[in-house]
Amino acid sequence: MNMRPLRVLALDASSSACSVALWQGQPGSTGTLSGLYEVAPRQHMRKLLPMVDTVLSQAGIALADVDALAYGVGPGSFTGLRIAAGTAQGLAFGADKPLIGISTLAALALQACREGEGGQVCAALDARMDEIYVGCFAVERNEGIPQVTALDQERVIAPQQLTLPAGALRAIGAGFGYLERMPEQTRQQLVLHTSDAEPDAREIAQLAALELVAQRLRSPADVQPVYLRNNVAHRSTRGPLD
Repeated sequence: MNMRPLRVLALDASSSACSVALWQGQPGSTGTLSGLYEVAPRQHMRKLLPMVDTVLSQAGIALADVDALAYGVGPGSFTGLRIAAGTAQGLAFGADKPLIGISTLAALALQACREGEGGQVCAALDARMDEIYVGCFAVERNEGIPQVTALDQERVIAPQQLTLPAGALRAIGAGFGYLERMPEQTRQQLVLHTSDAEPDAREIAQLAALELVAQRLRSPADVQPVYLRNNVAHRSTRGPLD
């Protein structure tokens, strides 16, 4: 007898991109992904819920059929993270589902290995104010199932202060628009994958599915955005980040 697949609905608004994805699969499988992704600066609040409705409609399911919701918990745009958190928490509360927060940097690291290859990845986002959000990860796949392990602590720093774990790392994310400001030793360790990639709900859904299978679940009230920078109010002097 076929078991109903597990389902995770994920959304992200942590950058200029807005995305929603649905993962469906059995425990221990790679599952299948569907979703929408659009670069839509300052339009997240208007687009996110319609995208959720479209993804669910295309899959022929309702929100009640989802086992868990997930969102990119940060770091990223202060405004975008608040919109994503409010939307995800509202949906999770309304449907009485657990909510899973996934690091946007971990999701970026997995995106660098979409073709199935693994390795060490450095993911970085533009934090404005001449700083970057950055974290390094080891990405592995076991029969297609991803595993992303942090190699250091996620942080917000000036590009010229960036140091890396030993070895070569694939570099991904808009933070590498500051590549020329980084120390020579750091640049020698990096193999640029892309400097224009933004977090995508597809990777967030995959990582959240692992949390669902492991039953590492939390109440929606317990999942809060990760800003990294303590005094986020200063960002308003530079305009919106998303």
